[in-house]
Amino acid sequence: MERRDLLKAGAFAPLVSALSVAAAANRRPGIEGQRQPDLGNGRFLNPVLSGDHPDPAVLKDGDDYYLTFSSFDAYPGLTIWHSRDLVNWQPRNAALQRNIGSVWAVSLEKHQGRYFLYIPVKAQPKNEIYVIWADHIDGPWSDPVPLGLHNHIDPCHAVAEDGSRWLFLSGGDRVRLSEDGLSVAGPVEHVYDPWRYPDTWDVEGFSPEGPKIHRHGGWFYMITAVGGTAGPPTGHMVIAARSRSLHGPWEQHPGNPLVRTQSAGEAWWSRGHASLVEAPDGSWWSLYHGYEAGFWTLGRQCLLDPIEWTADGWFRMTGGDLSRPIRKPRGGQALPHGMALSDDFSAPLALGSKWTFFRPAADEAGRIRLADGALHLAGKGLAPSSGSPLLLTAGDRSYQFECDVELAPGATAGLVLFYDDKLYCGLGFDAQRFVTHQYGIERARPVNPHGRRMKLRVTSREHIVAFHTSGDGGQTWRRFDRGMEVSGYHHNVRGGFLALRPGLYAAGPGECRFRDFRYRALGA
Repeated sequence: MERRDLLKAGAFAPLVSALSVAAAANRRPGIEGQRQPDLGNGRFLNPVLSGDHPDPAVLKDGDDYYLTFSSFDAYPGLTIWHSRDLVNWQPRNAALQRNIGSVWAVSLEKHQGRYFLYIPVKAQPKNEIYVIWADHIDGPWSDPVPLGLHNHIDPCHAVAEDGSRWLFLSGGDRVRLSEDGLSVAGPVEHVYDPWRYPDTWDVEGFSPEGPKIHRHGGWFYMITAVGGTAGPPTGHMVIAARSRSLHGPWEQHPGNPLVRTQSAGEAWWSRGHASLVEAPDGSWWSLYHGYEAGFWTLGRQCLLDPIEWTADGWFRMTGGDLSRPIRKPRGGQALPHGMALSDDFSAPLALGSKWTFFRPAADEAGRIRLADGALHLAGKGLAPSSGSPLLLTAGDRSYQFECDVELAPGATAGLVLFYDDKLYCGLGFDAQRFVTHQYGIERARPVNPHGRRMKLRVTSREHIVAFHTSGDGGQTWRRFDRGMEVSGYHHNVRGGFLALRPGLYAAGPGECRFRDFRYRALGA
């Protein structure tokens, strides 16, 4: 019985809702490799950015909207996305070029004509919050400046009614900033006790985080995430409070929580970490993240939810579980959405906007050379675990990718589905043998009949993975005798808040050549 038939029979009812299946079936094809949210009939279907795009930080800048996400161990990091209608988004440049640690939820702001990114980092020997700035959204961005904040995450820049600048932090705390925003100007203080859910709810933990401050109609609104960002599908949620002054006191929203997944039967799980933004037509919307039901492996995806301001000066979110098409905000301009994930390596490598390294060294980009229609990638380490593989973000439940791979003498190379250095799978080869990657280790090594050059193909159909090889340039394909199931390659198993990402690696001496990388989404 096929998976779709099992779904109809109810065997996977806790995992994927019928609403989610119906919505996916109605999705309009978009740019190859990028799910298209715009349905072309005045409506859109979530997610607006598929795949791993967690902790959205949005900035309205005149007629333009800019958006970035937690990039964790992927570098170049903090890719800036651009839109003019809140539905269709294009990647621009990555703001963070140097590896400073695992980048969590940031604050993207513009103040007195200058752009700022406040960046919390998990790193050894201690955590830190940095700030970088630029006079243009595309950079160049400054070198990161540490603020000396080691005990908090998720900063949010806010300007008070008296013009003072502040960073609101996890746990209901805040700290004053200097006038230029590049240092702190006082001690951390506790200013807000977040609303608490009933203790009968299934959550991961209280974890008040991700504060976002918005000013509207004479009020400051603070939106906070509680309940934990993963764990049970019903855990993560959105709450709000308001005050006439940024200095408090803060009044809890009588309708808390404003967003929460009610059951595992919904299309989107663990919804939270919200920001508010005004659309071109004056309507208001919220961007937040959620896991697609049954697909933790794709990471937290970016969702767009309409809100309504109410007569008492509060607001409510109106999108429900977001499994159905929603009317688009009017006005603005629909830019081409997303980007193709295939790459023939004939143009400069899109580092940051498409390809990223996992935990790169300072000189990692020096491993790349484009010549003769190929990506020449210098080997590093002995396996993907030690080799900083080159990865991209996929947003499809089912997809296939392939590449022509030619080895340097003594090298090993291949294709991977990579969560982190302790959890990945894939297929590589040296001149004599294949190497099977599974569970983050290297396992079987059967004989390689193709020698130093072959085409490799990875197919992932709703977590069922198959490998194929070709020694004649793709004229004929041979199925490799090891299949895998990867539904457990995700945060609730491994931690880290990451996603399972396709990519390629080269290990050992010399430069391996990668030609004609092709990615395509597969239908249900």
